[in-house]
Amino acid sequence: MPLRVEAMRQLRRRRTLVVGAVLAVLPFVLIAAFAIGGQPSSQSGRVSLIDSATASGANFTATCLFVSAGFLLVVPVALFCGDTVASEASWSSLRYLLAAPVPRARLLLSKLAVALGFSAAAMVLLPLVALAAGTAAYGWGDLRLPTGGALPSGDAVPRLLLVVAYIFVGQLVTAALAFWLSTVTDAPLGAVGGAVGLTIVGNVLDAVTALGHWRDFLPAHWQFAWADALQPQLEWGGMIRGSAVSVAYALVLFALAFRHFRAKDVVS
Repeated sequence: MPLRVEAMRQLRRRRTLVVGAVLAVLPFVLIAAFAIGGQPSSQSGRVSLIDSATASGANFTATCLFVSAGFLLVVPVALFCGDTVASEASWSSLRYLLAAPVPRARLLLSKLAVALGFSAAAMVLLPLVALAAGTAAYGWGDLRLPTGGALPSGDAVPRLLLVVAYIFVGQLVTAALAFWLSTVTDAPLGAVGGAVGLTIVGNVLDAVTALGHWRDFLPAHWQFAWADALQPQLEWGGMIRGSAVSVAYALVLFALAFRHFRAKDVVS
């Protein structure tokens, strides 16, 4: 299936439009919340991303990423990647796709490329809307850092782009898990829910400090390593380790998906 055809099929689906609408509306919901609740302030006197959300459009964008990276951005990734093969099986259309003289691996690769493309678009849509809405509401200015000081507005945008890129790499584990489950089950909700559920389990395990250094092998342990990008001096260590863990898990899960689908007896 050509990428263009698959992309148009996925773009016209209602769940794609709903996900896009939710991500586009979130910044305006936060702006309304700050307008109703007043200027955010810290009880401890320390400046955090939430406390400085209304300082500038760049600060508001960083706040939107902070509040959504842990769960909200997980959902569209799991939805786009977990609904790929399982939805075709549930509609009984998978057998007709496989009837075409195209290798299964090529079909699966097309679906994976489109799913990752839509996932990346979801990652980009939220900060783009947040930056535009935040700039209109709070003005264009420097990015105030939680550790003190500020990044000039000209340096803030590249740093935010780096944050978005790292969040996407971190979500590759969820994408690969959902994609693998999509080849295992004929229930799209099972693949999406399973990926989201296991991601939540990873977050819970990361909170168990008794695990010690074993938490370093959990992708959830590095999900906020992008905060190192919002420092006066850019730190790469945490993001490199987090990216390595995420990519390693993702490659294994993607390989399992292709291996299982290649030998799968499709009866749906």
